Parts: sequence; C-alpha cells; structure tokens
Amino acid sequence: MLTDLTIAQAAAGLRKRDFSATELTKAHISAIGQLNGRLNAYITVTADQAETAATRADKTLAAGDAPTLTGIPLGIKDLFCTNGVRTTAGSRILSNFVPPYESTVTANLLKNGAVFLGKTNLDEFAMGSANLTSAFGEVENPWHRSSDSTALVPGGSSGGSAAAVAAHIAMGATGTDTGGSIRQPAAYCGIVGLKPTYGRCSRWGTIAFASSLDQAGPMTRTVEDAAIMLQAMAGHDPKDSTSASIAVPDYRAATTRSLKGLRVGIPAEYRPDGMSEELLAVWQKGIDMLREAGCEIVDVSLPHTKYGLATYYIIAPAECSSNLARYDGIRFGVRAEGATSLDDLYEKSRHNGFGEEVRRRILVGTYVLSAGYYDAYYLKAQKVRTLIQRDFATAFEKVDVLLTPTAPTAAFGHNEKPDDPVQMYLNDIFTVPASMAGQPAMSVPVALDSRGLPLGLQLIGRHFDEETLIAAGAALEKSAAFSARPDLRAGAAA
Repeated sequence: MLTDLTIAQAAAGLRKRDFSATELTKAHISAIGQLNGRLNAYITVTADQAETAATRADKTLAAGDAPTLTGIPLGIKDLFCTNGVRTTAGSRILSNFVPPYESTVTANLLKNGAVFLGKTNLDEFAMGSANLTSAFGEVENPWHRSSDSTALVPGGSSGGSAAAVAAHIAMGATGTDTGGSIRQPAAYCGIVGLKPTYGRCSRWGTIAFASSLDQAGPMTRTVEDAAIMLQAMAGHDPKDSTSASIAVPDYRAATTRSLKGLRVGIPAEYRPDGMSEELLAVWQKGIDMLREAGCEIVDVSLPHTKYGLATYYIIAPAECSSNLARYDGIRFGVRAEGATSLDDLYEKSRHNGFGEEVRRRILVGTYVLSAGYYDAYYLKAQKVRTLIQRDFATAFEKVDVLLTPTAPTAAFGHNEKPDDPVQMYLNDIFTVPASMAGQPAMSVPVALDSRGLPLGLQLIGRHFDEETLIAAGAALEKSAAFSARPDLRAGAAA
C-alpha cells in the first residue's frame, strides 16, 4: 500500500514514476476518511487543497530537479498558522481563527514541495501530556493492549500528529515540544520524534505556549525521515529573534555515519525509585545495542534533574500566562455574548474560551509572576534552570550523547487519567530537563512491552549537534529493528 511507504521510499518512488503524487495523496485522504472518525487525529482535513497541491507536485516532478519533499503528504499540528486554513490550537477561543499568513516552518515545508493533508489535533494550546484537553475531542492512540481493547491516549501535546503517523494517515507530521510534547507521544505511538535545539527551527507563526521552551520538530516513522523533514523545516529566520543564524547541515547523511568511538552517557538520575523492571530492561537493551555499534558507555551525573519538573511547572505556566493574555475576545479570540461591562466581557470570553487545564496553568503562572511571589518562585526557578543547563554542559565535556528512557510508562487508557494533575505532569519527567536546557533530543521506538505497547528510548545531544543525535538514533533503530505496527482493526470502535 502507498500509505505504508516511508518518506524516503515515497520520494524515490515518485522520481522513478512508480506512482504519482496525486495517487499518493488520494491514498492518504482515503485512509483519513476510514480512520479519522475513530482516532480524531485531524481537526481539519484539507482534501481539496491537498489534491491541488499534489497536481502541482506532479508537474514539478515531471520537470525534474524537484525538492526532496515534493509530493509527500504531511500532517500539520494545529498550532502552526496556515494561510487561509483554520488554525485553532485545539481551543474554543480560536475555533474560528483563519490566519492570513503562513508560519515559517510550514512555509519552509511548502517551499520544499510538501503536500498538507490537514491540521492535526493537540492538547489545548499544547498544554497536556495525553491529548485529552482538546476542545475538539480526545485523540485515540492507534495501538491497543494485547489483553483488551481499552482506548489509549496517544500522549501529548502532539498526540494528533503522533497518532496520524502511527496509523499511516500521514507520512510525517510537524509537532512542537515544550517539555516533551514531540518525544513522549512518539514513544506512546511507536514512532520517531525529534526535538531540535532551541532556535534551530523558527517559532514565527507558531502559536506560543512558553516562548523560551517551544520548539518545532518532525514526527516520522523512521530516523531517516525525521532527518529529511528537519532539513526542510530548519534554518535562520530574521522574523524570530530566538532563531539561530547557524548553517543547517546534511542531516540525512548523518544516518549512515559510523558510531565507532562515540561516547554515550548514562545519567544516574534517570533511574527514579519505583521505575519498572521492564523499562529498565529496555534501557539496558539500548545500552547494549549502542555498545555493539562501537560506542563507549560512560556513567554520568545530572544532579539537578530532580528539580527539572518543578522548575518547568513554574516557568512554563508563567510564560503561558503572559502569552495567552492577548486572547480576551477583543484583540484575539471568540467574544462572549451578553457581557455587561468590559471586565465582564474579559471574564466571560476567557472562561468560556479556555478549557480547565489552560485556566489552571494561567492561574498558576499569574500567581508566580505576582509582586509578592516573583522572587520566591519565578526568579528562583530561573536560577535552577541555569544549574540544569550547567549539568548538561558538564556531562557533554565527557560524552557525545546521552541515552535515557523517553517516558516512565507505556500509553495508558483514556479512562485511567489520574485525578491529580501533578500525576499527569509526571509523564514528562524524563523529557523536561532537555527542554529546560534547550538541548536537542529524540525518541526512537525500540521494543514492545509485555502488553504489546511500544516503548521508546531518548537520545539527548549537544546544542546544534542534531547530526550526532541522528547518527546514534539511526544505529539504535537499525539494531532494535522495530517493525511492529498497530492493529487498526482492534479496539471497541473498530
């Protein structure tokens, strides 16, 4: 089936005229029609625009010298502004927002010839770890446990993108990662998720959650595909003051690089009390695979890791409180009806427009930024963040890359959501530190657990050294030979 091809395979097939971009796109639109009603991976499907773009792609391919992604159907997380296509951020408050401009990341992908299938679902304003907070409904993970048909979460916030790629209703998809929102859903859905170095991909035109943490990245079924997508997405953007003016290397070439002599660090602090023996065994399996690939394994320490989650949940809500202040029903967002005063309009518009998790984070963020608590919380958190960054800098004096688990568990059920929001936040315990330090990091699927669900391992690299990350990820992928895929006939809704 055309939907089973990787991006690399499809790009080669298009150039050999084995099939057309139109055929490839129509195959994916058909698959979306069959599966999206159950998975809810897409909020908006742009079938007509996709077919028009595929027709253009066929003409470009026929003329020769087409860009790498020409004719490749992708899903776009509904956090990236897309010119003329509704962009909701998974929120009621932006349910009717149609941007008159294109984000830099999506513009780069279009310039490279990509075909956009539609906008993928997400936790509202990217706030969540399970894709249960979207105003447009929960996303279902295409995987199921071997023992039952319970609907599972795909992870968050980029759960719609992860589910779409895993279910083969997109060849790849964009995600954003603030504290693990690319890597954790990638692990839950058995795909590759790559968070580049902060500043590698432009944030311009991407709806902000926490500006000092948000970073766009690719979600794909192979490491090579992630390299191909990142090549197109990355680059300096003068419209984004945090975008790095650093040349983009040939990421795809890194997938064949030898790992002989590469030093891989194993952080002691990523073995918390109560960690499952099964996950520890998978981690050890990954260590052994990299050792066999020629790597030197080195024990390292990241002593401030234990403060990462607490620090993140001060800084991220503080920035969210500031960024979301613009959605007031006047400057941006759906305006509430029946307001009796300006204050009443603000209150009703924001209460009706934002979901419970977003309201919670705005309140926490506003509190830690308030006059009496700024020094006690926000300023102290920034100081701890600096210590976390120093931990990574010290570790990378000894090693080239770090290997850790991506998530503490496999995907859990929709009906198994903890009542305590702090327990939900613990899903990001292994991914948050790299985000706090701005390091590039990638999740690679390596095994199935005893219940038939995918488990991923995380690689963390030096700033702007995605090449080494990709090289190590490709070696891990090759050794793991993870070929399992979800049974899309399973589940109560099948």
